[in-house]
Amino acid sequence: MTSSVTISEVGPRDGLQSVDAVMPTAAKKAWIKAEAEAGVSEIEVGSFVPPSLLPQMADTGDIVAYAKTLPGLDVVALIPNLKGAERAIAAGVDKMSIPFSMSETHSIKNVRKDHPAMLAEIKAIADLVAAQPEGQRPHFEVGLSTAFGCTIEGPVSEDQVARLAEAAMAAGVAEVGLSDTTGYANPAQVTRMVRQIKGVIGSDKLNTLHLHNTRGLGLANVMAGLAEGITTFDASLGGLGGCPFAPGASGNIVTEDLVFMLEAMGIETGINLDKLLKVREIIAEALPGEPLYGFTPDAGLPLGFAKAAA
Repeated sequence: MTSSVTISEVGPRDGLQSVDAVMPTAAKKAWIKAEAEAGVSEIEVGSFVPPSLLPQMADTGDIVAYAKTLPGLDVVALIPNLKGAERAIAAGVDKMSIPFSMSETHSIKNVRKDHPAMLAEIKAIADLVAAQPEGQRPHFEVGLSTAFGCTIEGPVSEDQVARLAEAAMAAGVAEVGLSDTTGYANPAQVTRMVRQIKGVIGSDKLNTLHLHNTRGLGLANVMAGLAEGITTFDASLGGLGGCPFAPGASGNIVTEDLVFMLEAMGIETGINLDKLLKVREIIAEALPGEPLYGFTPDAGLPLGFAKAAA
């Protein structure tokens, strides 16, 4: 099991896209700054989607520009297509990710493209990245969404996920990540899927899991991922988030609970948990009445808590 992991905060994108209210730009900046100062080294700050579809993301360009001024922070954005990639590159993101749904029905619902069309789009984006001057090429990752099941189609073939992961790599991406968009995954499935995908594309090309806690298995699935060498886990402060195009898919892993578990186990995250817990105040003030989740924030840290010896 790895001795250190990267926690990628996805709340400013995945969390806020599922909230009806639009968080003010100033509050987003305060949130991102506070998390960076708490030691979070990677934050997905927004998505370059048309504001008509997700008005919550209309200020992503401004947010990226601000986040780029924060020292030591890798700035990530989600992109839906080539046009979004062009905007993300122009904004100067360090990393961009495109969701590639393993459920073709969900893909059509989410981005209006079937699998062949998505692979063509991914290749066009990879070619665009390769055409950028050296040192200005963002890390381009494909998130294999609905990889563990779909609220529209139901079960998704694991062989199909492996085949599409291989096709995405062949299109020129840097790596793929596995996304439990709908909260269907269980630990045995995570173990099986990670092994199968790594066996097809190489162990160094799958490093990230995006897990939901919809049915209470989020942290258990993290443990399965850790055992298979996964080194980056997406999480959302206060558990904000879900997919607006996957009915019932609520509940990102709570960043605070994930950090507590890892630090208690002696796995280094680089995050100051006391500082992280205070960031919730920014969200609560900016989104009054919005439910925030997490056992660690509610219970507090145990008396004498310190990171366990590795």
